[in-house]
Amino acid sequence: SLLPSACRPSVRNNPTRPTMAVTRSAPFAALAAVLLLSSGGGADAFAPSKASSFALRRGSSLSMSAALIVQNKGGGHGELGYQLAKNLQSNPKITSVTILQDDACKDAQEPFASYATDLPDVKVVKVPLGDESTDASAIQSALGDDATFEYVWDNASKGPVGAGKAVCDLAKGWNVKLLTYVSSAGMYQPAPETVFPMSETTPIKESAGQAQYDNYAVELGLPLVSFRPQYIYGPKANKYDYVDWYLDRICRNAPLPIPGDGTQKVSLTHSADVASLLASVLNDEDAAVEQRYFNCGTDDLISYDEVAMLCAEAAGVDRSDVDVAHYDAEALGKGKFPFRPSDFYVAPDMAKEKLGWEGPGHNLKEDLGWYFEGYVARGGKEREVDLSKDPVVSAEA
Repeated sequence: SLLPSACRPSVRNNPTRPTMAVTRSAPFAALAAVLLLSSGGGADAFAPSKASSFALRRGSSLSMSAALIVQNKGGGHGELGYQLAKNLQSNPKITSVTILQDDACKDAQEPFASYATDLPDVKVVKVPLGDESTDASAIQSALGDDATFEYVWDNASKGPVGAGKAVCDLAKGWNVKLLTYVSSAGMYQPAPETVFPMSETTPIKESAGQAQYDNYAVELGLPLVSFRPQYIYGPKANKYDYVDWYLDRICRNAPLPIPGDGTQKVSLTHSADVASLLASVLNDEDAAVEQRYFNCGTDDLISYDEVAMLCAEAAGVDRSDVDVAHYDAEALGKGKFPFRPSDFYVAPDMAKEKLGWEGPGHNLKEDLGWYFEGYVARGGKEREVDLSKDPVVSAEA
């Protein structure tokens, strides 16, 4: 192994996978034998060499399409690998799914705790993705020297360095059909005249690591598709900042200081809907690569004030008892408010048009029931909450 002993990969396999792998690869093995023998290669054509074995593996895409999901250790994107793996397992184009998991994840926390029970047929390989010394050879060794993939989804890299560069380099060597990258809409830089929702042509922060990753992948000639999500929630998330901000104050009868007039829209998207957007590249691969950049989020947009009222309903609090205090963020600051003070949202129109995405299967209003139950189970109503950074809004404001 190229990894130090403390960082060697941990692999989980379903006991039935070897049988399944043999079953799936058997038709190709027979076909390859016929093609090679008929070409005059005879038995010598099967002599081992790196070149011939790689050609065989690439040819196996006739019967197999292996998917690799590169997954970070947690945070806002922490649940996407889990949801994407569930989605891809039911896609007829995909015959195997492997998660390349950052070994800094906490196995006892969701969604990682549910890998074994909910994704029994998915191989999970752990490597130190956060270590900038992790290179392509280390990742290839962890996955297996003969491992190649037709489709790669990168939900971990923050830029073309360390493991991020390695993933791109490996994708180039594997001659992937698609490299789908989970970028961020946070790098958009809208102008005062920008029309919302922001389109994919909105200027971006070119120095952002995600933009540099895009550029590197394009320079390599990779079939890159880059999605730009915003605010994500889900049943197995490990980041709750967005909705918890509202519930923390509602459950304590504290004011909710919301900047502006509260009519600003926000795209709060269920992780399963983000995953279905990421998987929609398989609907039309050529169109996906041609367009390349896609906004990623629900089109069920709601205002900041509406989030407050929906959270109150979920918590059993009358809307009239919710103390929403609007204020001037330029004068008093943003505090810990989870969204931008001004409009800053996207919509999935391009993915619907180009990729045939059918739209979200979830909405916040219906999901807040189970979300609030989870909030209570996490001790949300009893825990200490620091409200000291909330702007103090006068009654006249």
